[in-house]
Amino acid sequence: METDPSGSGGWRFAQCFGDKGEVEDITEADIISTVEFDSTGNYLATGDKGGRVVLFERNEAKKGCEYKFYTEFQSHEPEFDYLKSLEIEEKINKIKWCKRQNAAHFLLSTNDKTIKLWKVFEKQLRVVSESNLAEGQRSLPAPTVRQNLRLPKMHLQDNIIAAVPRKVYSNAHAYHIHSISVNSDQETYISADDLRINLWNLNISDQSFNIVDIKPVNMEELTEVITSAEFHPQQCNIFMYSSSKSNIKLADMRDSALCDRHAKSFEEEEDPTNRSFFSEIISSISDVKFSHDGRYILSRDYLSLKIWDVNMDSRPVKTIPIHDHLRGKLCDLYENDCIFDKFECVWGGDDKHVLTGSYHNYFRIYDTDTLSDVVLQADKSAFKAKKIGGPLGANKPGQKNGRPLREAMMSDTLDFNKKILHASWHPRENTIAIAATNNLFLYSAA
Repeated sequence: METDPSGSGGWRFAQCFGDKGEVEDITEADIISTVEFDSTGNYLATGDKGGRVVLFERNEAKKGCEYKFYTEFQSHEPEFDYLKSLEIEEKINKIKWCKRQNAAHFLLSTNDKTIKLWKVFEKQLRVVSESNLAEGQRSLPAPTVRQNLRLPKMHLQDNIIAAVPRKVYSNAHAYHIHSISVNSDQETYISADDLRINLWNLNISDQSFNIVDIKPVNMEELTEVITSAEFHPQQCNIFMYSSSKSNIKLADMRDSALCDRHAKSFEEEEDPTNRSFFSEIISSISDVKFSHDGRYILSRDYLSLKIWDVNMDSRPVKTIPIHDHLRGKLCDLYENDCIFDKFECVWGGDDKHVLTGSYHNYFRIYDTDTLSDVVLQADKSAFKAKKIGGPLGANKPGQKNGRPLREAMMSDTLDFNKKILHASWHPRENTIAIAATNNLFLYSAA
């Protein structure tokens, strides 16, 4: 992916799903809270704060990477924990696809407390076209001759896409579930909350094994929480988890049943001269991802991306500043709670590019070798483009009001209510899915 002078790097706006109008009438339930391609890239899932899961299917009839609506179902409903007098939101925190084994799709979705395994499949509707009932109600007189006997006939009426919950995994987390990750063996998965990580077998819903527990005996001594967790993409015994104390722990389930003693810890010592009141907050890791080959780890904290080599835990091999222009605004961002925003990070399918979001619906794509970047904006004016011409129809690709997006992103007029927290990258092509409030944007590059 070569960068061009405009800064768009060859990326073009391709599609958008969601409200395309000018009227800002967005309900909280419509806000997209997670987005995920499956392992083939032919299907794409989104979850929202209303507990709905929407699936998109690749449109083979169109050239290029284009998607169409596949199905939608209600995954979670609002609940109430009467023992703790606690409302449990229906918001979908994460969706993870299981590798396809047959004609049906299987995917995991979770809210704060309950994980569900959904089976999505095509079902043929059949109807009875003839019967011995008059107008479908009253029985006809018995036929006098055998030839008058009307036998019911089944006719195919339509194909529908059905979604049924095959397993419900509940009552295993005392705190809010923020991560789920399916193992490469396709038999187990992990779920993580602030203090514990549990290991599940996909076929067993009433039993899980606690493999990490950092809860202190006295909660007043609590100094860190788990922020993200993921299985190694190839080695089924290895997983990692990040913490609010700016470290990443690599654990091996072959060592012991309880993986509190990590195999490796990745942490960079902070320069004491840079320490401030906000240091602990902005250094908290919000997301970690293994590269597809498992050799590197990508982590995101509030101001930067870091790339770690699994074989070198002393310091990251690359540190990429994302929000350096916000260092002078940390007080304001603390006041409006934006400093606690949890931005995700994503590897490109080739492991040579990484993506993460920013404010004002900007997001950035980096070349991991040269660190050259592409700045794009998921903006509704893309709908007004007469042809696929970039993120902003009225401007040249990579520009806004005649100036580069990178320059516009540094301005003082950023809307901190618009933020790109969730994204997913097609596993085999340069196509990315970006969640921007209630809209799903798709971008592609040659």
